Amino acid sequence: MRIALLQMTSGIDPAVNAADLRHGITAAAANGATMLFVPEMAGLLDRDRARAAASIHAEPDDPVLATVRDAAAAAGIWVHVGSLAVRGPDGRLANRGFVIDPAGAIRARYDKLHLFDVDLPNGESWRESAAYAPGETATVVETPIGPLGLAICYDLRFPALFAALAEAGASVLAIPAAFTHPTGAAHWHALMRARAIETGCFVVAAAQAGSHADGRTTYGHSLVVDPWGDVLLDMGQARGLGFAEIDPARVADVRARIPTLAHRRPIPPVLRA
Repeated sequence: MRIALLQMTSGIDPAVNAADLRHGITAAAANGATMLFVPEMAGLLDRDRARAAASIHAEPDDPVLATVRDAAAAAGIWVHVGSLAVRGPDGRLANRGFVIDPAGAIRARYDKLHLFDVDLPNGESWRESAAYAPGETATVVETPIGPLGLAICYDLRFPALFAALAEAGASVLAIPAAFTHPTGAAHWHALMRARAIETGCFVVAAAQAGSHADGRTTYGHSLVVDPWGDVLLDMGQARGLGFAEIDPARVADVRARIPTLAHRRPIPPVLRA
């Protein structure tokens, strides 16, 4: 089964990003992909929150989401929107992913659970929680490539989430990201392969890449990893589409070899000696 990943360098103009998404959706379908995966914050990537505020809308009014839904319906393809910034009724923002079906309907939503509040050795400081509210639920959605477990970027560092998704039936994990370059170079490949190996799932990670209009640099290297931990696709820093073939039967094969899900036990209380 063929999937596509769109590696983007999203900027501060949602209209430009929406046009890139429409082109990617059309091209992915034309090249035989069943489903397209796009990165975190595909519609707007702007660390200047005052400037970004005018471009962030409630979900029903979001023009980028409307563009993706229209393009998916026109092309007849499933699309996983890694995430968009959307405004909630209380004024707080959500970092929200969407799964769109070939009719343009929203099949699932997921709000990022773990927010990126860190100070990096290179001087970068990030406080996602200053503007965004964390999600409160985990999500698995049925798709043609198998039950898809949803996560976003910093969630990658919390393996209990992915164990829960696998135990709920996920055979593919979507982990879209806008990873910083320092943390990506240190941890991206190791963590993505670990999540695949631990759960016996395919991991599909569409990423932001390169130098962005708001001054940040992201790591790229959109990946597809199979349940054994083998990397099927690594897009490096190149913008555009990448493709991978995945075989859903591979999940059962790997889980039969090392049945970690069947062996998983509740963690007992920790005794500190």
